[in-house]
Amino acid sequence: MSDDRLPVLSPPAERTDETTVRGVVLAAGLSSRFGEQNKLLESVDGRPVVWQATEPLLAVGLATTVILGHEADRVREALANLDVAFRTNEAYEDGQSTSVREGVRAAAEADAVLVALGDMPGVSPVTVRALVATYEQTGRSALAAAHEGTRGNPVLFDRRHFEALTDRTGDVGGRAVLLGAGDGALVETGDPGVLRDVDKPGDLANERREER
Repeated sequence: MSDDRLPVLSPPAERTDETTVRGVVLAAGLSSRFGEQNKLLESVDGRPVVWQATEPLLAVGLATTVILGHEADRVREALANLDVAFRTNEAYEDGQSTSVREGVRAAAEADAVLVALGDMPGVSPVTVRALVATYEQTGRSALAAAHEGTRGNPVLFDRRHFEALTDRTGDVGGRAVLLGAGDGALVETGDPGVLRDVDKPGDLANERREER
């Protein structure tokens, strides 16, 4: 069992492709702890952080919406060569829950939404595929990526949780929905990138070392 008392599952090898999962990347935040620069636009391995966080979803075939807010035009420009949709969160200063709400709205016609964070450039496409494959083959309604049993991101929610996600307020994501789902679980990915976000300049330096 994990530290959240959620079961830890090993992912199946393949997807069934029997569901529609919409990818959402949260990229609206203020980057206030990073300093004067927008951390999403800093470079890792020659690409902006937000590009590195978004491309794995596209690599496994997920139609993806990026939620914009702070410096929306600059973030949009950083992703100009990726085939993504954009949705602007005008209330981004009110916390992450507002971006989650916009992401769920973008996924309104999908069976499930996979939510990734725009400041996590080290997540592997294999991890994204593992989450979707586990959802398709187990039917569990709430899943989070894990490394060595520790919960991380991205997270995936079946549409039965969409209303609960849109009801969240403040600077929170979907943790409470995951833990309260009843059938929530962690998916062991073997990917340390699911635990690494870029919060402070030192985190970015660590991420660059991991890339080498």
